[in-house]
Order: sequence, then C-alpha cells, then structure tokens
Amino acid sequence: MAASTLFILNDAPYGNERAYNALRLASALAGKEGQLVRLFLMADAVTCAKAGQKVPEGYYNVQLMLGKVIRQGEVGLCGTCMDARGLSVAELMDGAQRNTLAQLAIWTAEAAKVLVF
Repeated sequence: MAASTLFILNDAPYGNERAYNALRLASALAGKEGQLVRLFLMADAVTCAKAGQKVPEGYYNVQLMLGKVIRQGEVGLCGTCMDARGLSVAELMDGAQRNTLAQLAIWTAEAAKVLVF
C-alpha cells in the first residue's frame, strides 16, 4: 500500500508563496515511487484550480504546477468555498474535482501525514 500524504491548501494562488511552495513539495513527493498525494483546496486556494491562468513571462503558473500533481494524485476542492467565490465546475482545470468536507474527513482519516498550507 502506498504511503498517503494529504495537503490542505488555504491561500490564494498568487500574492504570497504558500500555494507555490505546497505545490512544489506535493509535486516532488508525488514523483516518488510508493507515494499517494492528495490535495484539498479550501478558502481562496480553490482558485488555484481555475483553468486558463495567464501569468507574466518568467512567473510561476499554479495551474501548470497543480496539473503535475493531478496526473499523479487526486485534487479536491471545497464546494462551499467554490460557491462563496462564484467558481463553477465548468471553470475548473481537467482533473480537479468539486468535493465536500465529508470527503476531506475521509482523506484525513486515511492519510499517514497531513500538511496544511
């Protein structure tokens, strides 16, 4: 059975580097054999999964970073947080899933480690 790590992100994708650093670590961990990485995006972090992000040249792109994690793990978004920010499922990047606090509770119970950013 794979070692399971759950990342919970709360901050917006840009403005500070918390989401950036969480995604860097999640991506590095997901690339290791025998690792299951799950991310749950809450509060302003739900906007990390918005499709169509265009950033200035030379600036990191959270959508691309999140895509790497999606290909190797699972990404859920708090549905209540999405609603509060007017973010619809149609606006999400491929592989990001609207989810619930109940799903977060399951992932938390299953995780060997939980990291909160």
